[in-house]
Amino acid sequence: MAQAYKTETANGSPETGRTGTRVRSLLQGWRGDRGIWRRGVALACFAVLIALLMILHAQIPNRIGNLGSLTETFLPWLGVFIPVILVVAVLRRSVTALIALLLPAVVWLNLFGGLLSNDKAAAGGNLTVATHNVNAGNPDPEGTAKQVAASGADVVALQELPVGQVSTYEKALAGTYKYHSVDGTVGLWSKYPMTDTAPVDIQMGWTRAMRSTVRTPEGAVAFYVAHMPSVRVKVHAGFTANQRDNSADALGEAISREKVGKVVLLGDLNGTMNDRSLNAVTSQMRSTQGAAGDGFGFSWPASFPMARIDQIMVKGVEPVSSWTLPQTDSDHLPIAARVQL
Repeated sequence: MAQAYKTETANGSPETGRTGTRVRSLLQGWRGDRGIWRRGVALACFAVLIALLMILHAQIPNRIGNLGSLTETFLPWLGVFIPVILVVAVLRRSVTALIALLLPAVVWLNLFGGLLSNDKAAAGGNLTVATHNVNAGNPDPEGTAKQVAASGADVVALQELPVGQVSTYEKALAGTYKYHSVDGTVGLWSKYPMTDTAPVDIQMGWTRAMRSTVRTPEGAVAFYVAHMPSVRVKVHAGFTANQRDNSADALGEAISREKVGKVVLLGDLNGTMNDRSLNAVTSQMRSTQGAAGDGFGFSWPASFPMARIDQIMVKGVEPVSSWTLPQTDSDHLPIAARVQL
């Protein structure tokens, strides 16, 4: 009969010398336990439910509190349940739950495993862009502007600019960016000439989106800056996002009419790439983070990022790399990307 190899600790107590012995001991404890198949059925059903939510998220209706969009906004976080189910299944000695757990694990990896790859970013690119919702209540607008400029971006978009602080941002960025324009609460700063700058109507009643042609050394690029309406989660109304959705449709229509072949969208869309309500925009553009970023690139809230609602999207342009920038005094993280025109 095989014996476990043991050593002694400093206080003379026996200690298992091999991790494999501990595993074998655990498995031996399961032998003869007829309840390992019957136990944990409810836990197994919960694992299957998590998998179905990820597989069928597009079928969850928005009629009741925009529940579908709410689920899609935080869809990657359903993966948090997988290790929890694993631990409980092991503690309960439930083979049924462990087998069922394979389903959500495989689905999650299929949906999001590619985002965890660290080899999507590439060298090269000839234009760096950045965007930041600076937060209207930012206590240090000058410092925030200088932090974003320090990223080395050739073109920078800012959202949620308070009227009384626009001049502060302009002065802080003047030394780095020769050209700029501010429309309403959004602005664009560029090292290259800007022409045909105009507000974009996203059905809000005041300006929170704009468009400009930036004349780069590689040719003209149409830049859109947008700050979609905020969404709210309310007890009685659910995920209220109707105004955001209408603005997204209007922005998508404007981009679809764009005559310039190369387009870059920078802004706070108050929604993730998974949110079906942004289809008018996401269906015709690529996310730089999804194409060339490492990880999820969550940008909000800055103190503990849980979702990427700040986006850099392109059309007719090749993403090379994408990343989040260090935290400023805003409640959003700034994000940046390098592209090949």
